[in-house]
Order: sequence, then structure tokens, then C-alpha cells
Amino acid sequence: MVIKVFLATSSGSTAIKKKQQDVVGFLEALHVDYTPLDIACNEQNRMWMRQNVPEEKKPTNGIPLPPQIFNDDSYCGDYETFFDAKEDNTVYAFLGLAPPPGSKEVPVEERNGKAHGEEEQAEDGEAGEEEEEEGEKEAEGDEEEESEEQTEVTEDTQAAAEEEGQEEEELHSEEEEELLELEEDDQGSQEEAAE
Repeated sequence: MVIKVFLATSSGSTAIKKKQQDVVGFLEALHVDYTPLDIACNEQNRMWMRQNVPEEKKPTNGIPLPPQIFNDDSYCGDYETFFDAKEDNTVYAFLGLAPPPGSKEVPVEERNGKAHGEEEQAEDGEAGEEEEEEGEKEAEGDEEEESEEQTEVTEDTQAAAEEEGQEEEELHSEEEEELLELEEDDQGSQEEAAE
């Protein structure tokens, strides 16, 4: 199995150059053996690439742009699909290669296998339950904190209200005493005037 990467070494487009460098650099970082095939200098490479890119994968103008990636004669994809595979950590599956030992990528056979799928579902279910429990605990903790804060606020407010109430009562009682004194004075002066 040979990975073929069709490139344009003399492309005037900086976007195409960056995409090509990204693909080549990533393959080299993974130590994947590949063969770069130049379509700018070699008409046979250009014709072969254009003929072997599936119709549904060709752009609207019908001319696929580099980089295009093949595993022998099997089409793997263009830069966008390569980038998606890189983001999903499925580059070896994208290239049709078995991941090396110690790789984070799960082999295609295991990923598509029924037993592995059941394990994933069980793990997903357990993880989902754990996440729900953690979420509930966090919510309960938040509610307790809010409750404590409300209690503190309520206690503070209540204490302040009680102090205000006491002050108001004292003011009312003082006012009432003054009014009583004034009334007594008025009655006394009216009695004196009547005599």
C-alpha cells in the first residue's frame, strides 16, 4: 500500500501551498510513508489524478485541486476531508492504514465491530450517568450555597428590620409621651383660663 499525495509544486495559490504543506507535514510527523506526485510538471500525474477522483468529490467546475490523497488506486480524499480526519483523530482510517501500536486511534475493524460498539454504548451510558450525577451534585451544591446566602441575607435583613422596628417603637413612644405632655399642658392651661 502506497499513499500517494498529488501536489502542485509550482502553484501560484498560497492557499493551495499551505494545504499541501499541512498534509505533507502531518504525514511526516506521523512517519507515514507517502509518495509526492507533482501535477504541475508531470501531465500523466495530473490526468491520472483528475480521472480517479470520484465524480461526487469533484468541485462544480470539474477540476479537482491539489492536494488529493490516494491509497494506491483508492481515493482517500482532498484537504478538507483530510483536515476533518485529523481533527477527529482518524487519519489512519482516512488513509486506509492500520494505526500503529500505541496510537490513540481505534482500528477500523474494532470501531465498526459489534462488540466494540456495545462497549462504547455501555461506556457512553456510564459516562452519561456519571455526568448527570456530577451535574446534580453541583446543582445541589449551588442550591445549598444560594440557600446559605439567602439565610445570611434574611438574617441580616431581619436583624436590621428588628433594629429599625425597635428604633421606630422608641420614637413612637417618645412622640406619644410628648403628645401626652402637650395634651396635659393644654388641659392645664384651659382649666386655668376657665378659673
